[in-house]
Formats: sequence, structure tokens, C-alpha cells
Amino acid sequence: MKPKPIPRACERALAEALADVATELRLVNVIDLIGYVHGERTANIEDLIHSSAELYFKQGALRYACAAEADVKWEAPPRVSLGMEFRWRGATAFFRLQLDAASASIDIHHLALDTPSAPEDLPKRFASALADARLRPLRQ
Repeated sequence: MKPKPIPRACERALAEALADVATELRLVNVIDLIGYVHGERTANIEDLIHSSAELYFKQGALRYACAAEADVKWEAPPRVSLGMEFRWRGATAFFRLQLDAASASIDIHHLALDTPSAPEDLPKRFASALADARLRPLRQ
């Protein structure tokens, strides 16, 4: 069975909701973050994500999914990819947050709602769950 494509509107909504969290995570010394990833220091990474998320999301909405990679090459700036989970009000998303010095990006691998709905309702319901999970409204 072929997985259903994730609507771009859902990835865009998640990226906008996580922009502040990504900014907080980029304040971490990249050498330390790469060391945690390569050393498989799951608890350290989990703590960094938790402390970055607690400023913007309600408790338990955003979690580290115990998967991370660091892409470190001589000819390019480092890039860190963190497996994460968003779960709130019946919406669940498993995704990767990719960070580099200047930007962040999101790649959703799985997105589901607890209660069935029409496919065209997915972006609206997911955006609603994201908005409800935030402690502060998004910056405009």
C-alpha cells in the first residue's frame, strides 16, 4: 500500500508553528549538538528539544522521537536532522526537523487524525491542533 502524500499546507503549517523552536535550537552550540547526536546522547537531545519547545508549546505536544543525524563535511556547513513527534487533540505527526546555521526545514513522514475526516479537511484540522497546542500565537 502506497502512503498518502502529505499536503503541502500541513508541512507549511508545521514549519510556521516550529519556527520559534528551531530558532531556540540553533542557539545551542553546534559542536555540542553534533557530539550529542554522534554519541547517541538521547537524554541530552531530548532535554534540548523539551526546553526549546516548552516556551512555545503546551507540555507533551512536541517530543523527540529518538532519531537524529548530523551531516558534517569539510566543504559544507553542518546540518543536523532531528526526528520528532507532534501529538495534540487527535492529530499526530512524525517528522524530521532539519537545522543548519541559516535555516530550518520540515519533512513530515506520517500524519494522522484520530477521527476520520475528508482528505480536504486534513490541513485545516491539523492547523487547528497546532494552534491549540501553542502557548503563544504565531508571529505575523
